[in-house]
Order: sequence, then structure tokens, then C-alpha cells
Amino acid sequence: MREIEITEECLKFVDNQGKRVSNKFFQLIEIMEEVKIVHSNFVKKLINTRFYELRIKAGKEYRIIIFAIDHQNFSECTRAVCLNGFIKKSNKDYYKAVIEAEKILEEFNKSDKL
Repeated sequence: MREIEITEECLKFVDNQGKRVSNKFFQLIEIMEEVKIVHSNFVKKLINTRFYELRIKAGKEYRIIIFAIDHQNFSECTRAVCLNGFIKKSNKDYYKAVIEAEKILEEFNKSDKL
């Protein structure tokens, strides 16, 4: 249904959060690969950006920034990439994470993966 790619930056973030977060992350990746419409409890559009967030609740609120590669709507895309992650402490964290995601996406595009 959907191919999900994961950048090194994202994997590094997930690995540094411990086994519980890592397990939940990979379970959600499997769901995103197999289910066309993923509930907004897990994947939600970030307002005023071209990105989505993957929400992982494991004590703290972990977020992974996602870019839908071949369609603007995540539900319709067949390819997406997990760019980077952060722990949500306030709404200011989104701004920093989106800027970082833009940089990672630019490098991702240069590597001819898109």
C-alpha cells in the first residue's frame, strides 16, 4: 500500500529514545505501510507546512516529521519519508523541527532518492 523510508537522522532519534519508543515507532510504521487512512491520533497534518507528524505516546509525547513524497495528502500517497524526530514540550518545538526537516528533505532530494 505505502512505502515508508526512514532517514538516518530519524533512526538515530528513535534509537536514542529507548526500546519502548522504538517498538511503538516500528509498529506505527507497519500500520502506515498497510493502512490507507491512518487515524489522526497517529498521523496528523502540521498546519501551514507541507509536513505531517507521526505521534508516538510513550510517557512523553514523541513526534516524527513525515513528508508525503508523491501526493500532498498523506492518505493518498504511496511513498513517504520519516525525516526527523523531537520530543514535544511546547509549540515552539514544532518550528525548530520543521526547519530541520526542510534541511534533511533538501539533502534527501539531492541524493536522487525522489
